[in-house]
Amino acid sequence: MKYYGYIRVSTKEQNEDRQVDALKAYEIPQKNVFMDKQSGKDFERPAYQQLICKLKKGDVLIIKSIDRLGRNYDEIIEQWRVITKQVDADIVVIDMPLLDTRVGKDLTGKFVADLVLQILSYVAQTEREAIRQRQAEGIAAAKARGVKFGRPRIPLPSDFHVVSELYRRQMITSRESARMLSVSQDTFLRWNKTYS
Repeated sequence: MKYYGYIRVSTKEQNEDRQVDALKAYEIPQKNVFMDKQSGKDFERPAYQQLICKLKKGDVLIIKSIDRLGRNYDEIIEQWRVITKQVDADIVVIDMPLLDTRVGKDLTGKFVADLVLQILSYVAQTEREAIRQRQAEGIAAAKARGVKFGRPRIPLPSDFHVVSELYRRQMITSRESARMLSVSQDTFLRWNKTYS
C-alpha cells in the first residue's frame, strides 16, 4: 500500500501552499505527490494522468478537497468511480472526513461515502454555475453603464497611411512598417487590412 497526493491549482499564478500544507500531515513521499497547474475542465492534465497510471489496488490517494478531481458533477463522479472501483484504491478528502473510503469498508460505509460524494459534487457544480451567472450579470450591467473591457485601442498614427502605402508597394516589410509606427507587427497588419 502506497500513499499518493494530488494537488491542482487552476493557473500558474495561483498558490498551491494551502494544499501542500494539508498533505504534510500524511507524510507522503515527495515523489508520490503530483501537481498540475492548469484548469480542471478536463482530465488531460499530465500529472493527474501519471498519478492514475501509478495507483494500484490498496493504494491511498489524498486530496485537499473534492473539486481537485474535476470541475463538474459528472467528471468528479467518474473519477471517483475509476479510482475506487476500477483501480480499487482508496480516497481521502481532507476537507470532508466522511469521504474517506478506508473507513467503513462494508456496504453501508460505501453507500454513505458515495451518497455524500454525489451531494457534494452537485453542490460544487451548482456553486460554479451560480458564480458564472453572477459574473455574466455583472459584466452585462457594467457594459450597460458604458464600462469598456479589454485593453484600450491604440489610436491610428497620423503617418499610418504613408507607411501603409510603402508597405503595399513592397518598399518596406511589415516588420519595418510596425517599427516605424512603434506598434507590433500584428497591430500594423490588422490596421493595414482594416484601414487600407
